[in-house]
Amino acid sequence: MQVDGHTVHYVDEGSGPTLLLLHGNPTWSFLWRQVIPGLSGHFRCVALDYPGFGLSTPAHDYRYMPEEHADVVGGFVDALGLKDITLVGQDWGGMIGLAAAEQRPETFNRLVLANTWAWPVNGTFHFEWFGRVIGGMPFRFLVRRLNVLVDWFMPVGHKQRQLSKDEMDHYRRALGTAARRQASAVLPGQILASKKFFADVETGLPAISELPTLIIWGEKDIAFRPKERDRLYETFPNNDLVTLASAGLYTESDSPEEFVDALIGWEPLKQAAAPTRRRS
Repeated sequence: MQVDGHTVHYVDEGSGPTLLLLHGNPTWSFLWRQVIPGLSGHFRCVALDYPGFGLSTPAHDYRYMPEEHADVVGGFVDALGLKDITLVGQDWGGMIGLAAAEQRPETFNRLVLANTWAWPVNGTFHFEWFGRVIGGMPFRFLVRRLNVLVDWFMPVGHKQRQLSKDEMDHYRRALGTAARRQASAVLPGQILASKKFFADVETGLPAISELPTLIIWGEKDIAFRPKERDRLYETFPNNDLVTLASAGLYTESDSPEEFVDALIGWEPLKQAAAPTRRRS
């Protein structure tokens, strides 16, 4: 699909209420491979790759900024004519998806947030260290040259199971050249540099914070801590919380069965799917 000059690859499977599945870094729609089969019998599962990730190709002037990704997601939603959307955002996908939802509040009716955040983190040592070291020029060089984000982050982000060689090869091939790795190299530095974008997202939260929200949290994540989980809990008061005791950052890949069960059993989604089941 063409969106604002970008070629956007996406997966679209199943029928029923729409789940818009948004990935983080250095992942792509492949992240959702294990949960889509379990969810597509109940919901329409739509998972796209941001330009520069997975199988999507950016326009020549794309900078891989999170605000640009949010604009692409919004254009993608418009192009497909999606309505009554449940955002399912993990890692960067949460922040990017929330920005898109704030731009189109009439099209998003529910939120599922997994190990993510929704505010600036400048001044917090945990994130300052990450943004300055992992987002600094020396590490960005290593990302582009050696694909270290895939080689390091993907194993560390899985605590309950190990990724297979084939799975790791799939992630490596998606970012198979230095040019393709630019997208994943940019985002760590934006943890600090995109402060204004994050502040704008936080400012816009009242428009969507009362939506039914399911927080799914991998408890063994070293990137997002209980502090971030608790703040999401306070920010979105109409929430249900599911903790996955053995999962790391990539909850849907690390604990796919529990992730699927959490969505299928969530009452707001069950109610949304009920009219579809009656019509069929």
